[in-house]
Amino acid sequence: MLDLKFSTILKVAIPLMFSSFVQSLVLLTDAAFLSRYSTLAYDANGNAGLLYVTFFSAMFGMSDGSQILIARRIGENKFSEIGTIFRTNILVLSFLALLFFSCIQLFGASVIPYFTNNKELAQAQVEFLNIRSIALLFAVITLSIESYFFAIGKTWIVLLGAGIIAITNIFLAKLLIFGNSWIEGKGLEGAAMASTIAESLGMLYFILAVFLHNKRMTYSIFDKIKIRLTDLKNALKVGSPLFFQSFLALATWTVFFTWIENMGTDELTISQNIRSLYFLAFIPVYGFAYTTKTYISQYLGNNKPDSLKIIQFRIILLSVLFMLVFFHGAFLYPETLIRLINPHEQYVQASAEILTFVSASIFIFSISSVFLQTISGSGNTTITFLIEFLGCLVYIIYAYIVLKVLRADIFWVWSIEYVYFSAMLIMTIIYLKFFNWRNKKI
Repeated sequence: MLDLKFSTILKVAIPLMFSSFVQSLVLLTDAAFLSRYSTLAYDANGNAGLLYVTFFSAMFGMSDGSQILIARRIGENKFSEIGTIFRTNILVLSFLALLFFSCIQLFGASVIPYFTNNKELAQAQVEFLNIRSIALLFAVITLSIESYFFAIGKTWIVLLGAGIIAITNIFLAKLLIFGNSWIEGKGLEGAAMASTIAESLGMLYFILAVFLHNKRMTYSIFDKIKIRLTDLKNALKVGSPLFFQSFLALATWTVFFTWIENMGTDELTISQNIRSLYFLAFIPVYGFAYTTKTYISQYLGNNKPDSLKIIQFRIILLSVLFMLVFFHGAFLYPETLIRLINPHEQYVQASAEILTFVSASIFIFSISSVFLQTISGSGNTTITFLIEFLGCLVYIIYAYIVLKVLRADIFWVWSIEYVYFSAMLIMTIIYLKFFNWRNKKI
């Protein structure tokens, strides 16, 4: 079981952060390449990419349930049950991936234009998603193996996989977007192809990694494939609220950007600049959030609830410090960051002002995410879904008021981040302080 030393927390969190970093690097380089290719391709990648991430994050949420269950079994020293949890996760994710892939392929071309004013933009999004959605099938294996390594604390293995995906994607994206003397550039479709190929190679790496892992026999990873109904029910009980939580959060953001697109193309491009740079902030937030989940689940499984406040304090402290490292540019040199993503001067000043304005809200997010993942790691995933649902309800109501009723300037539209993150922080604090969450059995 993991100890409480700062060094041990960092050994778990730093690979997770750099895994997030290389994934963010993929998104940033795709955005940088496409902004230099065409504004249409840049905006289409942003909106369609967000829709893809919504489906991917829903699968990630379901896989989070597997991480919580495996970490709890490690704390309880019930190693023989880990393999069953792992294989059940693959089954559930396979169903979801096929469902999402089919929906995109069958209904994307008719649904997306309904919500997009710019028909050329809508068609570009459809073409992007037809290719990009193939990667959901590869994600079944990748997410299942990642959740296993997250739970046992071997996060450096995930880091290597993320590095393979990032390096491959960056190389292929430049080649397939712009082309060369041998290969014709394919623009937006090239970006989708590059990411999909890169994720297929990442899947092959993770398969090799789990086969070579020295604990695979201890944890019964490759025992006879046998899915019991009780295991499936338990996986769905813990994972399904996280599935809906992740889907809801990203779906809400997708609606937000759709409404911004209705304001105009300039407002959409400015907001896509902010969205792209947000992923820098997500590096420490998600790294420490998933570290929190593993720690909380292991220590509750080992019946050590008195250590939980120490875990929270140390992870929050580290999260805020690393946030300053990764996101200080948002308030010290925002124009430079914006130009790295989108060099077109007509968008730089407005984007930089918004980036500086919203930067402090991310620190609220870094604290609230630790509290939210504490609840999630305890197994109370239905509560985390309820908190996310209420937070998204606040988000969408506020967005509707500022965008549709007040028709506010795009600068003030982004004040929504303070409203949402503050609501999440308040709700998580209330639940942790006044409710009995430590005794949840999973």
